[in-house]
Amino acid sequence: MPRTLPVIDIAAPVCCSPLAAGPMSDDDALRVALRLKALADPARVKIMSLLFNSSAREQNTRDLAAVLKLSESTVSHHLSQLRTAGLVESDRRGMSVYHRPHRDAMAALCAVLDPNCCS
Repeated sequence: MPRTLPVIDIAAPVCCSPLAAGPMSDDDALRVALRLKALADPARVKIMSLLFNSSAREQNTRDLAAVLKLSESTVSHHLSQLRTAGLVESDRRGMSVYHRPHRDAMAALCAVLDPNCCS
């Protein structure tokens, strides 16, 4: 029977030593892996790219779905996964939900993967 992964809160930016700093603890490795797993889908990578490169500060689900040529429910599912991983922040306004990248969380993940990436 497959081993079940523990449920942990990964909404806050990852905070651990860079991979190159030495062997990582099991808990830190799990925290990094869960965030990378959230990005391990081409649609989610495209969503993050659209959010980072938008001329507007944020995008709503409907507009993202139109650009991606996916249904709003599919885009909403992907955004939910990114939000659970702490990589996207969302706000509901009326009938629309607006999303923006959680820049600090992405910068923290980059710094864990390569401490020289943001210098």
